[in-house]
Amino acid sequence: MKLYHWQPQNSVEYPSVLTPKKEYEMPQNTELHTDPQGELLLRTVAMPRDTNPNQDIFGGWIMSQMDLGGGILAAEIAQGRIVTVAVQEMNFIRPVRVGNVVCCYGRCVHVGNTSLQLKIEVWVKTLMNDHLTENRQLVTEAVFTYVAIDAEGNTRPIPKEGNPKLAGLL
Repeated sequence: MKLYHWQPQNSVEYPSVLTPKKEYEMPQNTELHTDPQGELLLRTVAMPRDTNPNQDIFGGWIMSQMDLGGGILAAEIAQGRIVTVAVQEMNFIRPVRVGNVVCCYGRCVHVGNTSLQLKIEVWVKTLMNDHLTENRQLVTEAVFTYVAIDAEGNTRPIPKEGNPKLAGLL
């Protein structure tokens, strides 16, 4: 699959028309698959208020949806309060349009003593002739790292014994 790196035509004026700078291949750590991996964490509709100057959905909004959905799963796994501490490389494969149904899927890929990592994917479904298509397209994916904390904000251990969310992972 080919992706494009975008660069403004005129670096002085903003917003400007965007044109392709160069073509490049998918990063090696990006797994392309035809079905979402993990459980559905969040589903919402992309709205006009979430667009960038080119009328595509702003990448930061997509990332925030990933963090919201991931935060729910991370809190369930950690059985309490968590904070996001890192996001590994994120590459956008295709733009998201107004009206697309944005679906965040995630699965736990690592659990440490106080932290855990979730692989989170964003898939979209499009609205065609007033009907939602079953054709899903992968938009982006990344690994989010969360840390379990107590009421004072100090790290705390993630309960592992008898934790149903960790069945089959440990």
